[in-house]
Amino acid sequence: MVKMTLPKFITKTFPKIFICALIAIMCCFPVVSQSFPQGSTGGRTDMTGSVSAADMPAISVDIRNPESGEEVAFSVQLLLVLTILTLAPSILILVTCFLRFSIVLDFIKRALSLQQVPPTAVLNGIAFFMTLFIMWPTFTDIYTNAYRPMADGEIGIEQAFAEAEAPLRIFMYKQMGANTDYITMFMSIGGLNRPQTLADVPTYILVPAYILNELTVAFQIGILLYIPFIVIDMVVASILMSMGMIMLPPVQISMPFKLMLFVLVDGWGLLTQQLFNSIVR
Repeated sequence: MVKMTLPKFITKTFPKIFICALIAIMCCFPVVSQSFPQGSTGGRTDMTGSVSAADMPAISVDIRNPESGEEVAFSVQLLLVLTILTLAPSILILVTCFLRFSIVLDFIKRALSLQQVPPTAVLNGIAFFMTLFIMWPTFTDIYTNAYRPMADGEIGIEQAFAEAEAPLRIFMYKQMGANTDYITMFMSIGGLNRPQTLADVPTYILVPAYILNELTVAFQIGILLYIPFIVIDMVVASILMSMGMIMLPPVQISMPFKLMLFVLVDGWGLLTQQLFNSIVR
């Protein structure tokens, strides 16, 4: 190790110390403002009469007790509307065919042993637009019979809700078909008599029964989709076992064969067509 003598140390470090000290001294002194050059145009900050101030709206919040029952009813209605708007996405998912589509598409993704492709957002988007295609006549009836008359002031909120509820009830009841076991179950749980017609089933009974029916149908479709791909996995695993390749994961070998089979039979087209057929009978 070479030792540095004192003159060399001072020679190398003194310029750095001098520059740091100069910067510190400049920061300590206040900045002297420079005046405008002599003969420059003078300025002023006062406003002339032609310039007016910006108009800012005054906002006031008045909190008081309701003076009549109508004001109380309006507040409760406003609270209910805000609550319904908050729960609207969940309601639309549960009372439409989106639930069936999303579950079946997720099943086919898992059956193909795909982890990231296609992404979940893409599958949900496909399920959403397929649901929009199927539910468009129902939404049209709701707009024509409920929203448009209420917007024109021809009917009230209660009647508009009843008119909007009817197409959805008919759609859910058609999807359940002859499978009324869930309706009977919820009716017995609620202590209600066995229904004879659709009008005898309350909406709060029909919605959970429809959800359970959709879950059952979606899982049945998922089981049927899994069977051919499970057969491919078993064949590949047996071949690898007979060849002594125990350490090689069968999923990595079987996934290309499953993808080729799915593409060759036009899997997306067949799946979409059969999902539509299961909804629109």
